[in-house]
Amino acid sequence: MAGKPQPSAFAPACSIRRSLLAVAVLALICFALLSLRSLRSPPQFSSPKMAVAEVTRDVASPGLSSSSIYHSPEVFFKSYAEMEGKFKVFIYPDGDPNTYFQTPRKLTGKYASEGYFFQNIRESRFRTEDPDQAGFSVEKMQCKEKGVVDNRLDQVVQETKDGEKKILVAVMGTSYENMTMIVQNYVESLIGKYPYWNRTLGADHFFVTCHDVGVRAFEGLQMVIKNSIRVVCSPSYDVGYIPHKDVALPQVLQPFALPSGGNDIENRTILGFWAGHRNSKIRVILARVWENDTELAISNNRISRAIGELVYQKQFYRTKFCICPGGSQVNSARIADSIHYGCIPVILSNYYDLPFNDILDWQKFSVILKESDVYQLKSILKSIPHEKFSELHKHLVEVQKHFEWHSPPAPYDAFHMVMYELWLRHHEKRRISFMFLF
Repeated sequence: MAGKPQPSAFAPACSIRRSLLAVAVLALICFALLSLRSLRSPPQFSSPKMAVAEVTRDVASPGLSSSSIYHSPEVFFKSYAEMEGKFKVFIYPDGDPNTYFQTPRKLTGKYASEGYFFQNIRESRFRTEDPDQAGFSVEKMQCKEKGVVDNRLDQVVQETKDGEKKILVAVMGTSYENMTMIVQNYVESLIGKYPYWNRTLGADHFFVTCHDVGVRAFEGLQMVIKNSIRVVCSPSYDVGYIPHKDVALPQVLQPFALPSGGNDIENRTILGFWAGHRNSKIRVILARVWENDTELAISNNRISRAIGELVYQKQFYRTKFCICPGGSQVNSARIADSIHYGCIPVILSNYYDLPFNDILDWQKFSVILKESDVYQLKSILKSIPHEKFSELHKHLVEVQKHFEWHSPPAPYDAFHMVMYELWLRHHEKRRISFMFLF
């Protein structure tokens, strides 16, 4: 027994160490293999983004989903399709069924956008006769301005049982104070007669006006201004306009005199162009500083028709950048003109919440400047490389369809873009649809 070797006390420990080492090596090899597999092919799994993209391909028009003129193309097209299927609007029957405002809306002129919207809402699938189906209500009335002093609210008419129409109120040359009082009485009559306002204190109501007179007529109705959505052509957020609640209505001067421009950059030899009345401080400065410049075509007044037929409109075709300074309001129909004729709009207006700003990336098809940049206007425009100008022009052509009105409305036109802006706000209120105030 003395010569027989004794088993070592460390043998079990060594065996355990070897086993642990073997397991560690095996785990390391497996990890390395998994890492190499992940490098060769990305993991396949379902995600919300992938689901959105798949739906988008089904609902988006060909070639649109890849466009960079939108902040988020996938979200826009998916939500737009949902809007078309679910969104409903109830239009008030003008308060007392026997009383209504005669408000013929023209589809021409500076305020054609307002006329088109009122016509389109009646032609569209969004309108419902069932107020319980709608979460948005529209109040219908129109305030006009004629000349400088003739601020006119159209006649209030009552239809008698035998069909005879009797004028109740005819306001010609009325003051803003009287106009506000008339509007206030009208809105309060709707609130008293129908229960819909009290559902949300007017948060699911909106009214539409392109003229600043219509905006001022509501000054006495703070509950409407604060709670309801204002769809206006003068969206200046330094005078009460509330971005993300209110909506900027594009001011489009239709019908256009000439066809849309596009893919014609070789014909655009003029650096910049503006012609108009000096009815704002920025326009006065623009004309004073650049009127005699040889590269910027800046005119103190509108181009006279005596010079030739459609000379003003044809100038858009020959120009790279069209200057769009604010006038009596921050907005200008010149922006939509520039877009239509393929001339890059140069926004020269402070406090302007641009139309469809929640959807469109204006940096991709326009040049946005502060009013103080007017003194460096020429150097700023000349510093834009030709490649950048070509890209802006390409995107401008893509965006033209969003700044056109049609009757009946067409997919993705100005009407549908306004409705989509309202749809975005309906999501914030978690309702199915809206009611239309005016």
